[in-house]
Amino acid sequence: MKNVTVIGEFDGRPVEEIALANSAGAAAKIMTWGAVLRDLHVPLGKARQRVVLGFETFEPYPLHSPHFGAIAGRFANRINRGTFRLDGRKVQVTLNQNDPPGPAGVPAHHLHGGRKGFGKRLWTILKASADSVTLGLVSPDGDEGYPGRLTATCTYTLAEPATLRVELSAATDKPTIVNLAHHSYFNLDGSADIRDHLLQIDAAFRTPTDRNLIPTGEILSVAKSPYDFRKAKPMGQLAGGGRFRFDDNFIRQSPGFGRCARVVSPLNGLTLECWTDQPAVQFYDGAKIAVQPMGLGGVAYGAHAGFCLEPQVYPDSPNRPHFTSAELWPGEIYSQLTEYRFA
Repeated sequence: MKNVTVIGEFDGRPVEEIALANSAGAAAKIMTWGAVLRDLHVPLGKARQRVVLGFETFEPYPLHSPHFGAIAGRFANRINRGTFRLDGRKVQVTLNQNDPPGPAGVPAHHLHGGRKGFGKRLWTILKASADSVTLGLVSPDGDEGYPGRLTATCTYTLAEPATLRVELSAATDKPTIVNLAHHSYFNLDGSADIRDHLLQIDAAFRTPTDRNLIPTGEILSVAKSPYDFRKAKPMGQLAGGGRFRFDDNFIRQSPGFGRCARVVSPLNGLTLECWTDQPAVQFYDGAKIAVQPMGLGGVAYGAHAGFCLEPQVYPDSPNRPHFTSAELWPGEIYSQLTEYRFA
């Protein structure tokens, strides 16, 4: 395949990259490591605008990437204490997260699939064309503590004129849980701080968290709070002035495939709409970005250099029966369709 090149090596195996393009001028680069969207340009007038964060080469990713463009899984987001009950028994998955750090830096919770989640391992190219690629990954029974042999696929497509379509699927041979999420950091105008981007989230409720970002189990209205983005406002701006940080799960107002969020750059007018069939979306404003290697185009990335819109089920849902279910049983197919539409 002419649009596939080898860009590095990981665990003694080649890391491949697929270059996608469509006739409208959109272009993307996808790595087999982590199923990472490494770069994405979309048309902006007669020019093109880079709209994601990433690195120029593969080498910085394993040590320095905060999930730039990766597919997070087997369970994206957080599981309290890394434990839950499934099919009548207790399951313990690996612990790799604590925020703020616990005693002696010992992790207490599970985040994005564990120490070596889906966003940190090699996928395989199953098929590729000029504007689309399908990647596959097999997660064995017991992987990071998860039961069941899971077979996952991820398809990236550059649809006309400037839409990144992400299709995710999975099947298992034992009862397990699955929650996959695309984890790109977006920046619509190349500015150093995205908090002036105008954000609208089509959500009237959210799942609040404790200091470790673990859901409390409550479902609260966003009304009269900093979390009310039902009308567009700057990402970091409070009604009374000042700034605020966000890493929060918002519950979509309508089931089925539809828009969950809209973002507009006040500098160049570029718009991003996120459409999905998932019940919720995690909005993260990139407050903790602090990477040493230079990013794409030789740009230094600091706090709030990009934002994430991650469609998924509710975090810690395996421990909350009243949350959306992440269970997957033999004979069932997990599927997700998400589109990032630029205009």
